[in-house]
Amino acid sequence: MQGLEQQFLNNLDDKLWKAADKLRNNLDAANYKHIVLGLIFLKYVSDAFEERQRELRALFQQEDDDNIYFLPREDYDSDAEYEQAITAELEIRDYYQEQNVFWVPREARWSTLQSTATLPIGSVIWTDENGQEVKLRSVSWLLDNALDAIEKANVRLKGILNRISQYQLDNDKLIGLINSFSDTSFSQPEFDGQRLNLKSKDILGHVYEYFLGQFALAEGKQGGQYYTPKSIVTLIVEMLQPFKGRVYDPAMGSGGFFVSSDKFIEEHAEVKHYDAREQKKQISIYGQESNPTTWKLAAMNMAIRGIDFNFGAKNADSFLDDQHPDLRADFVMANPPFNIKDWWHPKLEADVRWQYGTPPQGNANFAWMQHMLHHLAPNGSMALLLANGSMSSNTNNEGAIRRALIEADLVECMVALPGQLFTNTQIPACIWFLTKNKAGGQGKVDRRGQTLFIDARQLGYMKDRVLRDFTAQDIHDVADTLHAWQEGDGYEDQAGFCFAAELKDIQKHDFVLTPGRYVGAAAVEEDGEPFAEKMARLTEQLQVQFAEGARLEGEIKRNLVGLGYEC
Repeated sequence: MQGLEQQFLNNLDDKLWKAADKLRNNLDAANYKHIVLGLIFLKYVSDAFEERQRELRALFQQEDDDNIYFLPREDYDSDAEYEQAITAELEIRDYYQEQNVFWVPREARWSTLQSTATLPIGSVIWTDENGQEVKLRSVSWLLDNALDAIEKANVRLKGILNRISQYQLDNDKLIGLINSFSDTSFSQPEFDGQRLNLKSKDILGHVYEYFLGQFALAEGKQGGQYYTPKSIVTLIVEMLQPFKGRVYDPAMGSGGFFVSSDKFIEEHAEVKHYDAREQKKQISIYGQESNPTTWKLAAMNMAIRGIDFNFGAKNADSFLDDQHPDLRADFVMANPPFNIKDWWHPKLEADVRWQYGTPPQGNANFAWMQHMLHHLAPNGSMALLLANGSMSSNTNNEGAIRRALIEADLVECMVALPGQLFTNTQIPACIWFLTKNKAGGQGKVDRRGQTLFIDARQLGYMKDRVLRDFTAQDIHDVADTLHAWQEGDGYEDQAGFCFAAELKDIQKHDFVLTPGRYVGAAAVEEDGEPFAEKMARLTEQLQVQFAEGARLEGEIKRNLVGLGYEC
């Protein structure tokens, strides 16, 4: 079944992307993504709302001592009156909000949009609360009206949803997109004649992530964001294991780390024997993003999944306008843009965050790291994706800062990643794992004075001619290695892959943290043949091959002479 589900999702990705990509003739990727993601958002919240409606309708009619929703039929004079009562109950907002489902007003529901969009412009489409007739002005107006209604009904979305009419797309193209998104059963999907175990939330969440990745690829570096590959986000989350506490990302982009953390809790619920819904209540999400468009996309990304979040009062620069100044998070994870040159401002001089040295004004890598450390709780852990240069550079105070971090015993693990992981940058990257407490406790052993190095450059596979990716097994291998080392349970150094170093080992390498320097080369299997015998055999084989080569060369020359060529 897993294979069928993946095939279904792949086919859906391809179909919807082709439909969306038709807009490329009218708009560039930076603009048409807002139209497409806006429609995905409307479809998503509407499907989730309708799914909850179906659940409620069943509960209203199900007689059970423990069912507080049950509406007894005998309390009503007729079937029509009973149906009216159920219909009225289905419009009570609290039933949806108690399950973290967004309230979707009638004019914003997908069924309304689909049936109304194809009507002639000027048609009366409904009567408003004041009894006034409302006429269809355009399809973009219809969609914007739906987004307005959802914002008004859900306070935390105020100012977040991007309006569509500003892009001046004609009605037919928008109707085509609406039809493309409608022409799929998101609530009861089938593939190859079999019913799939996928909910609308799973499907549309997957589509949303796929589109974000495709838009990052289409925009290239001009998009201003390095879209973090899903497998790398999953790897970091699996290594940090954010089961409960405050989770923070100061360069959150579209919020991929938060989504992955949410999925992590769901996927580990059965193994850890907890209720996923209750466990999620023990997680608090905090994020910040400077790009106003991306800040809105992140909020939409959380909203369609029912994840509570605090992204600050506005989009803002994490260095110059910290939206969470008092936050001390249990888990911090980020993939900020690599090697930013124009981040510095004079007001950052002597900033309290530069505890381990003032970062160079021409590179923000160690500014991000110290910003994250500043927001890390005393027992917290963090992961930061950075360019490989951060592990070895000694220019402009970077070497001194790295040494200070090592001597403060903050560096827990370093992971070297393979190249070609990112859709829009070829800069090789690594992951820094830092923690303020290596003393152990809660299942971990005392690892003070030690750092784990993992060289994952040989892992992964080429998913196409350009991009590399990790398999699920690769992710488990790396994450399990860290956990085994942390817990002192079955960890062993493995040549070419992992090595547990002490401070003296790092000092010998002048405080350079490149894993390849520590893990060494992988052991080569011996074939059991003594060296002297192997050397004699290979020498004899080489002489035979030389003789054969000389014979073939002579034969070629004779043939050429026979053909009249001089040699």
